[in-house]
Amino acid sequence: MNPLQGLAAARAKGKPYGITSVCSAHPLVIQAAVRRAVADDDVVLLIEATCNQVNQFGGYTGMTPDLFVAFVKEIAGREGLPAERIIFGGDHLGPNPWKAEPAGEAMAKAEAMVTAYVWAGFSKIHLDASMGCAGEPAALDDETIAARAARLAKAAEKAARARGGTLPLYIIGTEVPVPGGADHAISDLKPTEAKAARRTIDVHREIFAREGLDEAFGRVIAVVVQPGVEFGSENVVPYKPQASAPLTTLLDQEASLVYEAHSTDYQGRAALTALVANGFPILKVGPGLTFALREALYGLDLVASEMVANYGERPLARAMEKVMLSAPGHWRSHYHGDDRRLYLQRHYSYSDRIRYYWTNPAASVAVARLRDALGGVAIPETLMRQFLPTLPAALGAAGDPEAVLIAAVDLVLADYDAACRPA
Repeated sequence: MNPLQGLAAARAKGKPYGITSVCSAHPLVIQAAVRRAVADDDVVLLIEATCNQVNQFGGYTGMTPDLFVAFVKEIAGREGLPAERIIFGGDHLGPNPWKAEPAGEAMAKAEAMVTAYVWAGFSKIHLDASMGCAGEPAALDDETIAARAARLAKAAEKAARARGGTLPLYIIGTEVPVPGGADHAISDLKPTEAKAARRTIDVHREIFAREGLDEAFGRVIAVVVQPGVEFGSENVVPYKPQASAPLTTLLDQEASLVYEAHSTDYQGRAALTALVANGFPILKVGPGLTFALREALYGLDLVASEMVANYGERPLARAMEKVMLSAPGHWRSHYHGDDRRLYLQRHYSYSDRIRYYWTNPAASVAVARLRDALGGVAIPETLMRQFLPTLPAALGAAGDPEAVLIAAVDLVLADYDAACRPA
C-alpha cells in the first residue's frame, strides 16, 4: 500500500510513522535522497515540486511536470532505485504563479497545470487556491478557496481517469507562507486554531459533495495547517508541542486525516519526531537541504582557496555574488537592510534564496571549477575540521568533492529519516 494512505490509521493505532517530502529540484539533493532510499528497502521516496518551480510553462527550473518526472527518474535509474518506489507530489497547485491576472484566467492556467501534473504521473496533489488574484483580497474566504479547490480537483480527476492507473491523493489547506517562504524575521508564530482547521475540513467536504466529488474527497489524506514551525531569513521558530495540542486532538474526530507540516526545515531530530507523533507525519523540507549543500560548497571553496595553487580566493562565492546581483528578482523583495545585511542574506539566509541561482550558467561553471580543483585531492583532516566541521574528517581523504556534498545533504535527511521511523 502507498505509505501515504496508511498514515492516519497508524496514528489511530498508536504506532505513527512519517514520510519525508523532499521538495527540491537540485540534482545533488535528489541524488542524496535517492541514495538514502536505495540503502533501505523500506523507504518510499516522496519527491515534490511546487507550482512556481515546475509548471506547464517551465517554472523557474525550466521544467514542465513531465520533464521533472523524467529528470528524477534518470537520477533514480542511475543510482539503482526502481521508479515504482518514488511518489511524485505537486505542492501549492493553484493560481499562485498567475495571481496578478484576473481570477478566471489564473484559474484556467491552474487547471491546465494540475492536468499536466497528473498526466506526468504526480499522484499526491496539494490543492491550494487560497491566494487572491487581480482585484481580489490577498486572503480569500473559506468558501471561495474550497470552491476553487474543487474546480482543480475536477481537472485532476478527469486527467487521472483518462490516463488510467491510480487516482490521486489530495491535500487541502494552506496556512503557511506562500511558495518561497517567509520574507521577514518571525518573532511571534501561533499554530492554526483547531476551529479554523475544523472549518477548512467541513467547508471543503461540503463543497466537494455539492460538486459531485464525494469519492475524490475520500482521497483527501491530509490538511495543511500551521503547527507553529517556520523560518525567516535569520531565525528559526522551534516546534512547541503543547501549542499545537488542540490540532492534535481534532484528528481524533477525523480518523482518516493527518496534517502536512510545511517549513519544517532546520527543526532538528527531536522536533521532527514530536511532529510525527502529534499528527504531522508528512514533513516537507526544501531550503534546509539546499542550505546544507551551500554550506558544503562554500566550505570546499575555502578549502580549495587554501590548498590548491591558482584556484584563487573564494571564486565560487564571488561568482554567486555576481550572479545574484545581476539578476536580483529571486531575492530583492525577500531580503531587507543595508548593503552589508543584504550581502549576508544573499549568501547565508535560512530562506536560502541562493538556491534559485545554482542552475545559472556562470554558477554551474564556478561549481564545476571547484569540483575539478578538488577532484583527486585529499583534504587534510585539519582543513575538514576548520571548514566542514559537521562532516566526518576522514571523508575528505578520498578526494571526492561530490561525496562531501552528498554527505552534507544526507546529514539533514538522516534526521528526517529517524523522525519518520515507526514509533
